[in-house]
Amino acid sequence: MKIWIDILTPKQLLFSEPIIARLGGKHDLLCTSREYEEVSKLAKIRNFHLIFVGKHGGGDKKTKLEASIDRMKKLSKIIRAFSPDITISFCSPEAARISFGLGIKHIAFCDSPHASAVMRLTLPLIQKLLIPDIIPKDEFSRYGMDKKNIISYKAIDASVTMKRKVNQKATLPFNSNRQKNILIRVEEEEASYTSKSSKIVPIIKKIVKDYSDQNIVILGRYTKQIQNLQKVIGGKAKIVKMSYDGKHLLNSTDIFIGSGGTMTAESALMGIPTISYNAVPNIVEDFLVKKYLIKRETNPNRISNYIKKKIQSKKNSNQKRAKRIVGKMEDPIQKLIKIIEE
Repeated sequence: MKIWIDILTPKQLLFSEPIIARLGGKHDLLCTSREYEEVSKLAKIRNFHLIFVGKHGGGDKKTKLEASIDRMKKLSKIIRAFSPDITISFCSPEAARISFGLGIKHIAFCDSPHASAVMRLTLPLIQKLLIPDIIPKDEFSRYGMDKKNIISYKAIDASVTMKRKVNQKATLPFNSNRQKNILIRVEEEEASYTSKSSKIVPIIKKIVKDYSDQNIVILGRYTKQIQNLQKVIGGKAKIVKMSYDGKHLLNSTDIFIGSGGTMTAESALMGIPTISYNAVPNIVEDFLVKKYLIKRETNPNRISNYIKKKIQSKKNSNQKRAKRIVGKMEDPIQKLIKIIEE
């Protein structure tokens, strides 16, 4: 069987690795992506072969539209030549439209019903959708997909991606002479579902002021974003572009502050004391907050107090709790294989 997998984000790349490992021996696979710096960097780090077609559309609706049209035009020629039996994506608008147009059955994964623009563009065209069971099917069916075609699995996606082996040997940005490693992930700015008001800047200012004796590393996403942070923070913390496998960084992190996305969830499931400043409210983050694996907070003073508490504590209760919760989760890839076989 021929299978096309369209991969658009770092998280999707990491989630695709075990899919490819399980399907690659039995099926002919084609993996595509678009030019997007964080994906191309991670693909090199992970030795992951991708065919890059088109580019990321940036933060503007018009450029997103133009990039999507251009990508579909180029990608449709490749897919026609490959002639797949099945498409697997993570709700890729281009994969949905091309698969529908060429009569290819399309299976998708999604844990982000809050990405309403993407949901409207993809779900009415997809045959089967796999979702974490913590998200009600209604969250997806309201976009035009029949509930009977939505399959739940007892896990969250970070439980799959966090199990990967780290093969990166890059020198970490942490200073070994400092006491604790505090890692801060800046929010996404160019996704269609994000607001442009940053919550993280006052939080960073407070942490840098209160913990100058600790090792503070800020992970930026875009060049302009990093330049703006450097103007505000100066040399008071190390600001780096994401050129690492996230788990390589998390393995040496004592406290993580994230926006509530993939890296926040991975940190939580690894048992690292994790704070979410909830830049993009979502159901997965809410689940991890309720399981006491994430502390949700936007107030800089309260965040600073929480960090102080964790630095002074000799015990990390998060690790046992995280291990217990991950141990109860099932393998979503097995559900995918069953659907393909059916």
